[in-house]
Amino acid sequence: MAKKRRVMAQVAMVMNLDKCIGCHTCSVTCKQAWTNRAGTEYVWFNNVETRPGLGYPRRYEDQEQWQGGWVRTKSGRLKLRSGGRFKKLLSIFASPVQPGLEDYYEPWTYDYEQLIQAPLGDDFPVARPKSLITGDNMAIKASANWDDSLGGISETIDQDPIVQKLRDEANMSIKAEYEKTFMFFVPRICEHCLNPSCMASCPSGAIYKRAEDGIVLVDQDRCRGWRQCITGCPYKKIYFNHRSGKAEKCTFCYPRLEVGLPTVCAETCVGRLRYIGVILYDADRVTEAALADEKDLYQAQLDLMLDPNDPQVIADAQANDVPTDWIAAAQKSPVYALIKHFKVALPLHPEYRTMPMVWYVPPLSPVVDLLKSQGHDSEAGGNLFGAIDTLRIPVEYLAELFSAGDTEVVTGVLQKLAAMRSYMRDVTLGRERQPELAEAVGMEPSALEQMYRLLAIAKYEDRYVIPKAHREQAHNLEEMGCSLDFEGGPGSGGNGPFGSSSGRVVPVAIESYADAKARQRDASGA
Repeated sequence: MAKKRRVMAQVAMVMNLDKCIGCHTCSVTCKQAWTNRAGTEYVWFNNVETRPGLGYPRRYEDQEQWQGGWVRTKSGRLKLRSGGRFKKLLSIFASPVQPGLEDYYEPWTYDYEQLIQAPLGDDFPVARPKSLITGDNMAIKASANWDDSLGGISETIDQDPIVQKLRDEANMSIKAEYEKTFMFFVPRICEHCLNPSCMASCPSGAIYKRAEDGIVLVDQDRCRGWRQCITGCPYKKIYFNHRSGKAEKCTFCYPRLEVGLPTVCAETCVGRLRYIGVILYDADRVTEAALADEKDLYQAQLDLMLDPNDPQVIADAQANDVPTDWIAAAQKSPVYALIKHFKVALPLHPEYRTMPMVWYVPPLSPVVDLLKSQGHDSEAGGNLFGAIDTLRIPVEYLAELFSAGDTEVVTGVLQKLAAMRSYMRDVTLGRERQPELAEAVGMEPSALEQMYRLLAIAKYEDRYVIPKAHREQAHNLEEMGCSLDFEGGPGSGGNGPFGSSSGRVVPVAIESYADAKARQRDASGA
């Protein structure tokens, strides 16, 4: 008799990077909905990074410096890279290892009153940038997206942690070719990991993972502002609210998910590149999977995800109180299809061993663009397969992002995407199908067509399969400690629980300098 597994449900997201145009609509709508409050001026729960580039905060991937994620010890156990409980206890009153404001950016506004109130004179008045932190004049030196569309990358590319990890000859090729041939955008939110290192780092136990859907939240009542979670998160997706003295992070828009709606970033995505669904996984094997060899971490996480159509999995899920409609949603999940069935989505930095649950379909565009520039038919199957094999430098970069450096995994995904593109072009043009393209990547022609429908032309209800919360779970779903869930909170208007203007609808990033000064006076009691 098979051993009964502790099957749990996890809400997850997949992003198709080939469709991201870098418009930042997701970032702006998330900012408007969740971090438009005083104390979160520099905070972006969702941001879009240009690759190659330094990311946000800058060089967040350098774990030698920032000490995020887990490492496997020689004895075969998991340990926080930043140290265990004893080390944290000794340093609990010291400033933890975390990015400073210069690693994020100093938020600013403009003194527009100067333009309106300046007396008539010979000189044209200028609205100077003013710091939203100090109120002083400032020179803008960085932002949350300073590398946007390779802007200034020629000066900073040697600081990209991934470029630095690649061997010297690859570095030279990347420096010479990346900005000429391709770039791609990587939207990032909290990974809502199965093995969250932020949660393990918190001395107060304020960070918790919801049992019903796996979303990771911060209990504001228990948070004491130790900021060890910022050190522990390797993706640097937890932020310190300097006004409330509490930690805040992406909530996966759980109030929307509970009524069957997708996250704000997914709802407003112009490229329709995001998919949200439910995955069933074996909770008792998470630590075992996180202990796998670095190159095996991707497969180990795949093995964690269970087939929702397997009768034994269904029985185990029901025995662990997973609702029937959640099991049905897992069976129709676009996320499961892209990650486990078609195997074209990959995790971001699996080597951090947090078991991330926001996955990415890597971009094929770099290959296509270079072929076009060389005068070839960029979407002919033979050309695409050959290009993937020879353009090993871009594949190495993608592998450092999505497969702990294993280029075979990325190459396999790109070949599937190339086969789909070439096969479907013949279908669209009414030409004879080439089943050998599907066979070359170990797929059936019908599977390529199914993958195309999901990646290219999926409708709203196909991209978002989100079961609603159950009435009988209502009490468990009352997140009383979450800073972003209160009457009149962000997106609702009015004042929040942390003082005047903490829940205002108007984003502080665009308020006038006069309003900012008045708000600071109110806060200080002057």
